[in-house]
Amino acid sequence: MSAPVRVWLNRTYAENVFFIEQLREAPRPVEVHATHVDPDSPVLAAADHATLEPGDLTPDAYVAYALDFCARHAIDVFLPRLNQLAISLHQPEFEAIGTALVCPPATAIAAFDSKADGYAAIAAAGLPTPPWWQVRTAADLLAAVDRIEAAGLTACLKPVSGAGGEGFRVLTREPFGLHRLAGWDSRVQVDQVAAALEAAAAAGAEEPADLMVMPFLDGPEVSVDCLADRDGTLLAAVGRSKHRRRRGFTTAPQYLEPARRVVESTGMAFLSNVQFRHLAGEPVVIDVNTRPSGGLHQLRLCGLNLPWNAVQLALGERPDTDWAGDPAGIEYTLVSGIQPVLPRQAPFARGFTPVELVH
Repeated sequence: MSAPVRVWLNRTYAENVFFIEQLREAPRPVEVHATHVDPDSPVLAAADHATLEPGDLTPDAYVAYALDFCARHAIDVFLPRLNQLAISLHQPEFEAIGTALVCPPATAIAAFDSKADGYAAIAAAGLPTPPWWQVRTAADLLAAVDRIEAAGLTACLKPVSGAGGEGFRVLTREPFGLHRLAGWDSRVQVDQVAAALEAAAAAGAEEPADLMVMPFLDGPEVSVDCLADRDGTLLAAVGRSKHRRRRGFTTAPQYLEPARRVVESTGMAFLSNVQFRHLAGEPVVIDVNTRPSGGLHQLRLCGLNLPWNAVQLALGERPDTDWAGDPAGIEYTLVSGIQPVLPRQAPFARGFTPVELVH
């Protein structure tokens, strides 16, 4: 049997237990290393080798930690999420110790380091974005909301930098009432946000607010998972449509063609994700992730294993990204299950000594 391909995932999100499962479905043996600051991370439980990593390193110090980790564990392929940009800038150093990086080049990562920069890059590719305003003061906020509401739309707010919908809020003029305490309510009053911005400015906040205001967009949301080779040429792309509980796949050109243009115009190598919603019935790009999406594993239903395909590219191999049938005919839903992620080593919480803890 050939030696296993050693793959490292650093401080990634819980859904990547499914990413690890797909690596284990590869025709070659794969040995998965995972690191995290949270000893209860499901990714640590799913990995072959779990490591607690330090949580207080600067990006440059983290690069040094990563290089040392790769050298000591003979890592063949490294998929960085944390400090992705800093790590990509040191790609030659990783290659010199025999570790291939599965991440886009630094220029592509930097283009989408903030949503404001990302929207500028999307517009430069000639693709539509929703109207948006970068907001740092109460006056900025009120002016943006007034323009959106004048067009008969609802305003929403999110941080310029963030992931996974963190900080997203729908802006409302409606006074607070007891009914707002029931259910899941993502709304916040415009006046409250304006007052908070004014208070932060008056207090001389070290880090001024950096927010984006745009119209709340119609669904369905379509999330296109992409695989590209090292020069950014798109090899595979499938859209996942999300509307309430219903999920499905699409290969409609109105989504895949803009995704291709984003990927190829920025040289977005390996795994990425382009998200769409709709304004006046037309798709607009709302976000670009320079990493694999949390829902990437759902493409299993199409017969695709993009995690393994990305590793193949990193190893210099040409992957087979064909699938049988029409994925647009598949519909499904997501539910929380009770099947546990069984640790491949004893859990940290029960007295297990982690592989290492490096400072």
